[in-house]
Amino acid sequence: MTSMMVRRKIREMLAEDIGFADITSEVIVPAKAVASAEVVAKQAGILAGVVEASISFDEVGAKVKALKHDGQRIKPGDVVMRIRGPARGILMAERTALNLLMRMSGVATATHGMVERIRKENPRIILAATRKTMPLLSYFDKRAIQVGGGDPHRFRLDDCVVVKDNHIRLVGSISEAVKLARTASFSKKVEIEVSTANEALSAARSGADIVMLDNMMPAEVKRTIDLLKKADLRERVLVEASGGIDLANVASYAAAGVDIVSSSYMTLRAPALDMSLEITKSFK
Repeated sequence: MTSMMVRRKIREMLAEDIGFADITSEVIVPAKAVASAEVVAKQAGILAGVVEASISFDEVGAKVKALKHDGQRIKPGDVVMRIRGPARGILMAERTALNLLMRMSGVATATHGMVERIRKENPRIILAATRKTMPLLSYFDKRAIQVGGGDPHRFRLDDCVVVKDNHIRLVGSISEAVKLARTASFSKKVEIEVSTANEALSAARSGADIVMLDNMMPAEVKRTIDLLKKADLRERVLVEASGGIDLANVASYAAAGVDIVSSSYMTLRAPALDMSLEITKSFK
């Protein structure tokens, strides 16, 4: 996503939070007051959202000096950034900037934790996100996934051809779904969601590029991969495990031999990383 599009989204966030005016600051803070502030980490984790928070402050005329950068590990008490500018503006942008930092850092931290677990089993395995994000916030979640060491998978429906169970029900068979999917574009990979070993074999034989094993237990995933090997189909496809995967079981799926593990844990269940903004000096 271009910086212009990101900036437009952040402007919408600011407008939603501010409304017609920050009435508290307007009656308490002198109009021409200038202030300095710091964003301070209150929990340990992986930082993400520095760029987006900086845009939030820039929109209200404040300048940011980042002391920590996306992807860095932070601990309680670390000063993430310093801000100087119109006091009213800093206070207006405070919540939007902090919400972005906290949410994105939480997602990045959860992603990093998942990646650490799977890479112990297979250093080449990929952790991918799902499209289970809040509408209009997908970009921010997916960028945080990347900061944490994961893959966004699909930002949007036009990124890749992913044939799900409902598509297959509508066309009648996996082979027909693959044939139709191939007409989308020569440049797009075709991924097929399956729920049994036999469906995985059918998808691989039909020419799918990626076979997604949905809601299978690790033992069934391993059995399916063994069957693909016996049928000389394993090298033709990437195998992805998906469905109900989190910190507790992700290593088991990685050990089963898949190429990709996809999970919504990072975007649906990861807690935000707490941070605060503190005014350090005021120049009236």
